[in-house]
Amino acid sequence: MRAFTYERASSVEAAASAASNNANAKFIAGGTNLLDLMKLEIETPTHLIDVNGLGLDTIEATSDGGLRIGAMVRNTDLAAHATVRRDYGLLSRALVAGASGQLRNKATTAGNLLQRTRCPYFYDTNQPCNKRQPGSGCSAIGGFSRQHAIVGVSEACIATHPSDMAIAMRALDAEVKTVKADNKRRSIPIADFYRLPGDTPHIETVLEPGEFITAVVLPAPVGGKHIYRKVRDRASYAFALISVGAVVQPDGTGKVAIGGVAHKPWRVEAAEADLPKGARAASNAILAGAKPTEQNRFKVALVERTLGAVLSEARG
Repeated sequence: MRAFTYERASSVEAAASAASNNANAKFIAGGTNLLDLMKLEIETPTHLIDVNGLGLDTIEATSDGGLRIGAMVRNTDLAAHATVRRDYGLLSRALVAGASGQLRNKATTAGNLLQRTRCPYFYDTNQPCNKRQPGSGCSAIGGFSRQHAIVGVSEACIATHPSDMAIAMRALDAEVKTVKADNKRRSIPIADFYRLPGDTPHIETVLEPGEFITAVVLPAPVGGKHIYRKVRDRASYAFALISVGAVVQPDGTGKVAIGGVAHKPWRVEAAEADLPKGARAASNAILAGAKPTEQNRFKVALVERTLGAVLSEARG
């Protein structure tokens, strides 16, 4: 791990300002992803800004009946919160499906959204990776690609987004609240938060330099059956081959986001009109234009089968 300086931010504005004044600074909270990347010298910040003491660890009701989740709320606390379990069960289930209890005790809401891909070529510094070193190439293309993306891919990157929580947030239409160095604040729909790889896979979100996440806001609950189903190679502590996060209403309509298939949580709202027709129609629409490799072609069928299991469970 390379040497770095460290400071504890005194306010949200100070944290954003400090980051904007140092192009090689990083925010640190739980550190469950960042510290691993620093040890491997994939991330090499020269300055760390500790944001744990900013009071962003509360969960509060909003005036319109939704829920405001502070950026520093730990995954364990969020999953166990009574309102989340009652009204946003999809989120609670997705969180519990991720990582281990120890990691969930440290991992934060904002950090979970910003965690980087678990593509093995990204983690292997001896291999070319456009996400790690822009312009160096993508080792996964033509390499071992069983875990990789099948939709939204490019010639530069076929990595997947690893977060379970983000899949639930996408299905629940969350908004990400931020503050910039000039103290301007904005609300970013999670549908617009993540970028597809294109020819710049190292730029993963629409956040500007120094922009700091303060909270995630969920709209008023919509009821229905909340289901998160994760298919993986082993029963725990593994990232999804496929995951389906769904809110299904009694009439068969609903909202669905898919994990393990793209560079970001994958949701095609237009395809949700096909949910009452069944899993095949809906999955065909969700995966329209898919470009799987020979090694991950099975994901196309796996999405249909997993979505079918979710719809069956929703019907009771």
